[in-house]
Parts: sequence; C-alpha cells; structure tokens
Amino acid sequence: MIPTDRVAETIVSKKGKEVDLWYSGKHQEHGGNIQFLAAPDGFPLWTSDVRPASVPDIEAARELVPTALHKAARDGLKSLADKGYQGAGAGVLVPVKRQANSIPLHDDNRTYNSLLAPLRALGERAMALLKTRWKTLQRITLNPSRTGDITRACLVPTQFEHSRTH
Repeated sequence: MIPTDRVAETIVSKKGKEVDLWYSGKHQEHGGNIQFLAAPDGFPLWTSDVRPASVPDIEAARELVPTALHKAARDGLKSLADKGYQGAGAGVLVPVKRQANSIPLHDDNRTYNSLLAPLRALGERAMALLKTRWKTLQRITLNPSRTGDITRACLVPTQFEHSRTH
C-alpha cells in the first residue's frame, strides 16, 4: 500500500455500509493498493495500476496480476504471497492463518510458515526498494488514482540504476 492524502470519496460496501474508498482498515490510513511481482532475489520486475486501499489484496490481484503468472503456475513455478492472498489458487504459496478461536497452529503449519517467511521477505524487498529509494512513494499528495503511474515511473530508473533492463 502506498499512503496518500485523504480523499473524500465514499462507496457502499458489500455489507451495505458506506465506506471511504481510499481508506485501508488493515493499515489504518488512506492509500492505494499496488500489486507487484519480484524476481527471486527481491528485485522489482512489474507493478500494477492502483486500486483503492479498501479493495482487498486478493481482489486486486485477481484483477491486475498478469496472465503470465497463471501460466507460470501451470508450468509448476510457485509464487509467494502474504496472508491477504488466501485462496489465490494453484501455484501461490501463502502462510497458514491462525484460527479466530486462538487455538495455536499445529507444529507442521508453524514450521511451514517459518520456512516461507524468509523467502517471502526477499519478495517484500522489491517494494521496499522502490518505496525507500523514491520519496514520492512514501506519501502520494496527488490524486491517488495516479499512484500506479507514479510507481511504474519509479520502477524504470530503478531498473536502470541496477542494470536490470531487458
């Protein structure tokens, strides 16, 4: 999520409540949801267009992530994601969530999560690289619908700086 200044735009949620379109309950701030793909070494390869922060990660990914990722899954290549992508489908490995009743995870699930965490950290490095290198991505002050364009504009010189152009 890329933080942004407050934007007064409301929608009616699936539950029938009026909600702030650009507000993320998960992050407790306004912003835009950007999806990204990273190389196994944690270098950013692709960033999506923006979706309002109120859109759950899994919904944004289903809409925005390129079909190349789905083809890779069919070919046996796995992708790593965080808990927000539960139910993403074949080829997407996500940590096991703890149940709401506070029962601790089984040892096998805890081991799985602990093995997945350092691998996922490499992927999270991709967005951290962009957000720490480019001050504009630390808080967008323009119309938040331009966040995707701004993020892609930051991706290009980052790839040049690291000699990662193709």
